[in-house]
Amino acid sequence: MQFVGSHIISVDQFSRSAADQVFTVADQLRPYAQREKMTRVLEGAILSNMFFEPSTRTRVSFGSAFNLLGGEVRETTEVKASSLAKGESLYDTARVLSGYSDVIVMRHPEAGSVAEFAEASRVPVINGGDGANEHPSQALLDLYTMRTEMQASGRGLDGLTIALIGDLKFGRAVHSLCKLLSYYANITLKLIAPPELTLPAAISATLQAAGHTVSTFENLNDGISGVDIIYVTRTQEERFPSQTEADKYRGLFRLNQSVYTQNCAPNTVIMHPLPRDSRDHANELDDDLNENPNLAIFRQTDNGMLVRMALFALVLDVVDQVDVHAKPVSWYVGDRAR
Repeated sequence: MQFVGSHIISVDQFSRSAADQVFTVADQLRPYAQREKMTRVLEGAILSNMFFEPSTRTRVSFGSAFNLLGGEVRETTEVKASSLAKGESLYDTARVLSGYSDVIVMRHPEAGSVAEFAEASRVPVINGGDGANEHPSQALLDLYTMRTEMQASGRGLDGLTIALIGDLKFGRAVHSLCKLLSYYANITLKLIAPPELTLPAAISATLQAAGHTVSTFENLNDGISGVDIIYVTRTQEERFPSQTEADKYRGLFRLNQSVYTQNCAPNTVIMHPLPRDSRDHANELDDDLNENPNLAIFRQTDNGMLVRMALFALVLDVVDQVDVHAKPVSWYVGDRAR
């Protein structure tokens, strides 16, 4: 894959070697993310963060990643705050904003909208999530987290057994992750979901065509037994035709410390793309897991900034210049290893 100047719209653009290249750059950038040193390699560059759906982690981590490389961020956080509310087309918006920016990150509720926007843009566009379709940077950070978590036991990504739990139909992070996993070898996927919310058939077919083993479960305890990684997702209520329909599936699968201890090996990694729904009627990932050392959800979010820094460095062609612009950090940075 040619990163320089490219849009990042879909994980279909990636190969195993391209994903590994992102991970290698992310490793190199860790000292900057952990505030061990700083760089101004993107000083003067401007990121336009265009988020037309609610977002905390994706929006803030993309902005923070750009800031940590020395760039500046301009944000639009809802449709009514933009000229799209006045009927402006995605084409016109893209033509205008790409004149103001060096790179654009966009989230939009409609599948395919970011690709449409990118066609008109004069600068690289990165997909921050388009409806129920894809979330490529989330998939990359999830895979990077799996890689780093497995390194502790001397393992790689090949040969893993992974349980995917929850809303697998509308979960765009799961869709993109499964596509990336198809580039690796001998992976076993256990799909734990109600039949109405199982993984789309086309994505299951892609996994099976890659030689992976895919099995389905409706019982949580059976599905998580003997896995290396548990990946939990919330019910994507915003994708359902009504709140009543979404409520039928909320809280069907609840992982807590007791369920974990009874069914999982002591080193089984727990992941979640967040936000986890901690309301009583949902609570898919219980707070009593917060002190479990295998709960990787906050290491996941930290890794998100690393991966997004890597994407900016690759797309804007500054990987080899980052250290040239390095400086010591002069402020209190806290305990980032916690």
